Amino acid sequence: MSEHAALAERFQAHRDRLRAVAYRMLGSAGEADDAVQEAWLRLTRADPARIYSLEAWLRTVVSRVCLDMLRARAARREDPLGWHSPVQAEDGDPEHEAELVDSVGRAMLVVLDALGPAERVAFVLHDVFAVPFDQIAAVVDRSPDAAKKLASRARRRVRGAPAAPPAELAAQRRVVEAFLAAARGGDLDALLAVLAPGVVRTADAAALAPGRPRTVTGAADVAREMQMFGRRARYAAPALVGGAAGAVLAPHGRLLLALAVTVRDGRVAAYEMIADPGRLRALDITVLDDRHPPRPA
Repeated sequence: MSEHAALAERFQAHRDRLRAVAYRMLGSAGEADDAVQEAWLRLTRADPARIYSLEAWLRTVVSRVCLDMLRARAARREDPLGWHSPVQAEDGDPEHEAELVDSVGRAMLVVLDALGPAERVAFVLHDVFAVPFDQIAAVVDRSPDAAKKLASRARRRVRGAPAAPPAELAAQRRVVEAFLAAARGGDLDALLAVLAPGVVRTADAAALAPGRPRTVTGAADVAREMQMFGRRARYAAPALVGGAAGAVLAPHGRLLLALAVTVRDGRVAAYEMIADPGRLRALDITVLDDRHPPRPA
């Protein structure tokens, strides 16, 4: 086996892990692949004899590439990639990207998008991949203490501050999850069971097809509307919206719409569909996801 082939084989053993790191930092499967490919190109130009730990070296390179990409994205001040009205959203995520989104959590990707580049890198490396702060410091070009503060600040933004006690929040979440499950299945009876008789649905114009009313009242009318909305509900995930249990609609992990839900007496009493880009950026959205408990600092 040639030296180049042997190096490629060693790199291939780390590819999946590197792609996971890059995807959580960038939220885009295509950009993650680009970052990993750049790491390979840099490896081919490096002196392998001077690399003590290939895994750590590659992770550092990928992280720095991702940081540069995040900074370039922030400098362009672009809206989230692929933003468009939910009524125009196309079905058919590429299967591999759908799997990545589900593995990370849609709400998590939405919140990560709101972090600054260095915060996002520090949080992902420490809280998701348990990389020590002295190694993170080398990536973000800060001291270990400064890197620790970046991750801590990001963690507070990711987790947020619930506006309700834990038991009440858990009850809200159960109602929201039942609502989303009924919507995904287009189950009229299940929707009627979770909606209060006098439920009120309000919405931004951007969230609605032309001609749809901004306000709908009554469980029967709201449930029928949600039946039509059901296909897109598969992209929805529970999240804290303004400190209360709500949901985000995020194909490819990119925020298109948020549901601010009011739960009363175990049912959905009201919800607002927020899709205006300016309002979405201003929303306080945090993660409501047991799969990603924060690591200790």
